[in-house]
Amino acid sequence: MGANSNRVEDFSSHNGSAATTTTLKVSTEIPMPPPEAMEIHNVCLPPQKTTFQKLKHRLSEIFFPDDPLYRFKKQTWRKKLVLGLQCLFPIFQWGPEYNLSLFRSDIISGLTIASLAIPQGISYAKLANLPPIIGLYSSFIPPLIYSVLGSSRHLAVGPVSIASLVMGTMLSESVSPVEEPILYLKLAFTATFFAGLFQASLGLLRLGFVIDFLSKATLIGFMAGAAVIVSLQQLKGLLGIVHFTGKMQLIPVMTSVFDRRKEWSWQTVGLGSIFLLFLLTTRHISMRKPKLFWVSAAAPLTSVILSTLFVFCVKSKAHGISIIGQLQKGLNPPSLNMLYFNGQYLALAIKTGIITGILSLTEGIAVGRTFASLRNYQVDGNKEMMAIGLMNIAGSCTSCYVTTGSFSRSAVNYNAGAQTAVSNIVLATAVLVTLLFLMPLFYYTPNVILGAIIITAVIGLIDYQAAYKLWKVDKLDFLACVCSFFGVLFISVPLGLAIAVGVSVFKILLHVTRPNTVVLGNIPRTEIYQSLNRYREASRVPSFLILAIESPIYFANSTYLQERILRWVREEEEWIKANRESTLKCIIIDMTAVTAIDTSGIDMVCELRKMLEKRSLQLVLVNPVGSVTEKLHHSKILESFGMNAFYLTVGKAVADVSASWKPQP
Repeated sequence: MGANSNRVEDFSSHNGSAATTTTLKVSTEIPMPPPEAMEIHNVCLPPQKTTFQKLKHRLSEIFFPDDPLYRFKKQTWRKKLVLGLQCLFPIFQWGPEYNLSLFRSDIISGLTIASLAIPQGISYAKLANLPPIIGLYSSFIPPLIYSVLGSSRHLAVGPVSIASLVMGTMLSESVSPVEEPILYLKLAFTATFFAGLFQASLGLLRLGFVIDFLSKATLIGFMAGAAVIVSLQQLKGLLGIVHFTGKMQLIPVMTSVFDRRKEWSWQTVGLGSIFLLFLLTTRHISMRKPKLFWVSAAAPLTSVILSTLFVFCVKSKAHGISIIGQLQKGLNPPSLNMLYFNGQYLALAIKTGIITGILSLTEGIAVGRTFASLRNYQVDGNKEMMAIGLMNIAGSCTSCYVTTGSFSRSAVNYNAGAQTAVSNIVLATAVLVTLLFLMPLFYYTPNVILGAIIITAVIGLIDYQAAYKLWKVDKLDFLACVCSFFGVLFISVPLGLAIAVGVSVFKILLHVTRPNTVVLGNIPRTEIYQSLNRYREASRVPSFLILAIESPIYFANSTYLQERILRWVREEEEWIKANRESTLKCIIIDMTAVTAIDTSGIDMVCELRKMLEKRSLQLVLVNPVGSVTEKLHHSKILESFGMNAFYLTVGKAVADVSASWKPQP
């Protein structure tokens, strides 16, 4: 019907739960609209476009959904140049309006996060099996680069626990950081380079949807499992064990802890327990009273200072306490010559870089968007990908390893009143002063303090409330979360993540291949048709079976949909026979939610119509969207179905079809 019309009527899809085959209410008559509402509108085709126009529109929707060039329209060349600089370097957006008042806020927040970033940088480098000084290097150059390229005002950049753990785990499986420290360092820098290259490429090519395969459910389980593993690994430092397993699974770690009981140092245990309790207490205080955020922010540096002073004072009696030792003074040495681009471990470096790149990118963008929403401004995901990527590429050439936005440091930055990315510059300046003048002060810092700082930082990654919410809302999401959690604990960090991603992809395939179909009924005294299962007041329409398909129709689900529709027909006929109701004459399929169809789907519709015709049943399609209507038209289905097979609404279809059954005067 309406095959020669030239425009389309698109309506939004509706939500419905799976319908059952039984209901208690059946209307006694076919709902008929008043005479003045009997006009039947055609299902129209969309405006005609060339293949090139369709391709251009489709690619635009895929890669440029935010229309990034809209600001350049109808602007002078000078204005376009300024906008281009602001687009590439967000610092030009807020820089001209920067003032002393903003600087006061930024310098306070920058110094505050520096007190947290310095001890965390040293600690996370140890977590990645790298020299502690690398953690400080990674807290100097990357924040400077991000302050120029990043679009977030509150993201505090530096090493993070998850990326450090993954890098340390993956590289140490093939190369020992103890036996081959130089090779290990080269691979770490090379992995950082490829992580940055991958991140920047995603941003440049606008392929950010790739990281969406790491669903929230997956990350909740992964981070919780990683937090447990990281915490258990710190038992080496907290107990003073010298010979500890390099494996990251739960069973080997716990076995190593108890097999090495003779190596436990009571001095280390006592010192570690005191400062761990102190750090956890300050964290609890800041969580209970957010205005006291500075308490937990200053606690790590305070712990480092106090523990260092203690060990220095009792150094003659504290032989059982392991210390950091000598740290090199000075700025980041260049490491471009250390990048490893050929050899047997190149594939390992690339794989490690891509995985750590995805994880750090996901964390950084999520953190940036979280705090942007609190201050009502927008973070450009593609700009963030490029900023973080270029930051890591530059970092790999200046003795840094993978960095991104840290949630704990960003939260402190936000609560301390940061106004712009200048807080990152202040952070880098504080680290610069530390590198140039304060490194000898860390000589007597005990390693046990680094373990306590790491445990306190990662314990917040265990979000049991979010896991419980997943269980209540979506069982498949909860399964992905659990698979990720136990995969990390008992198999390995990369495989645990891979299993969780696999479960998430399986969920997507399940929704695509087994879409939801719903039986609709009429709500009395209206032309509204809704799920019989959801709305008890909805009732069946005599002689009609009204179905809604809630997904695109593809080759992957066309056979299933055909079988499911025929089953609905069979069950409806059995129900009619059992209840002695009016004979089934027409099947109406509401296609409002069918956003796309391919050739397999079109063939399924044709075959379904023929099968129903053999059973003297009429097939009617309601409200196919523009692209679906166009494909049906090109496949000649509109002609073969006839004039009474396409309608804009279910109500119009019921009224018109039922009217055609009445004998003509």
